Amino acid sequence: MTTPTTPPATSVRPGARQAWVRARGIVLALVLLLAAAVVIALVRSDARHGALDPRSADPGGSRAVAELLADRGVATRVVTTLAEARAAAGPDTTLLVAVPDRLTEHQRTALRSTTARAGGRTVLVAPGDATVRRLAPGVTADPAPATGSPLAPDCALPAARRAGTADTGPLRYTSGDPSADACYPGDGPATLLRLPETSGGAGPDGAAGDTVVLGGSALLTNRSLADHGNASLALQLLGSRDHLVWYLPSLSDGTAADGERGFFDLLPSGWLWATLQLLVAAALAALWRARRLGPLVPERLPVVIRASETAEGRARLYRRADARDRAAAALRSAARTRLAPLVGVPLARAHTPEALITALTVHLHGDGRSLHTLLFGPPPTDDAALITLADRLDALESEVRRP
Repeated sequence: MTTPTTPPATSVRPGARQAWVRARGIVLALVLLLAAAVVIALVRSDARHGALDPRSADPGGSRAVAELLADRGVATRVVTTLAEARAAAGPDTTLLVAVPDRLTEHQRTALRSTTARAGGRTVLVAPGDATVRRLAPGVTADPAPATGSPLAPDCALPAARRAGTADTGPLRYTSGDPSADACYPGDGPATLLRLPETSGGAGPDGAAGDTVVLGGSALLTNRSLADHGNASLALQLLGSRDHLVWYLPSLSDGTAADGERGFFDLLPSGWLWATLQLLVAAALAALWRARRLGPLVPERLPVVIRASETAEGRARLYRRADARDRAAAALRSAARTRLAPLVGVPLARAHTPEALITALTVHLHGDGRSLHTLLFGPPPTDDAALITLADRLDALESEVRRP
């Protein structure tokens, strides 16, 4: 039995050119995304500040209202931390909270304790239900937005009556306080509420502090300040005190961590049900696309592969893996399977040493010990020993077949 010469192995790894051809689409997409990001950054590079910022001249900024207030002697100071906002609150100060929903529960509680004692005015711009309940107790946000804009004042608040129609925003609020001024109703609840403080100091004119809840930020922005009565209403709401503190809550404020908000607190409400729905949808998709196993169906091969090619391929695999033990086991097993019928041993007992070695010893009148080592011995230690084993098995089979 001869061992075929193994041809040199052919590498199946893709070359540099093939790798580039495969990856060039992804690389091109990444380059386009990077270029688009650079262009967008350059286009927006002149925007010094964000939306609703009194330093920004962008359409969404509020520099125009700050300039008008400055002409009337009201100084505007921008703060970005809770500590600065609490320190600046006072009876002669209007504290405007631009994005109150950014505040944590701990920050809302701390800010409310300060504004309740300060005696000044607090203006909340478009707070959500959880925020307005904490910063303006007794007030609830209506889940349905107002339709139509601008809206008429329809209340007795002097500032609203002088301003007339205005864009007060889509969010609507209700209050159980009978002394509250509910203005600019949008199909029911008001989009502007003024609530007098029941405790705290008084302003410079002797008036007690109050809280104004505004349903939107449109009337404070540069793009909408000149529309309708927006400018008049904004100046009256923010210019009732000598000082205006414009609080832009920052996510980097160190006091935000004092509330110990966990990861799940940062997720929007309803995330659990949404996740459950996604899992159910994924399970249904898996059932739909799963392979349906049925009975085995024989299939005719499109080509016929010669046994010698199969043996050569298997030999190359054994040699590449350095698996002499498996190669020797395969040679011995095949030899025992062919020898057993020749000496009258059933195939079921072809791999039983007692049955096969005894029959071969009687047939060849030889030494059973050498036959046992040849057919059931340990694996060869090197390639030369493996070749010798194959030759000896071939010689044994030829001797048994000899008449």
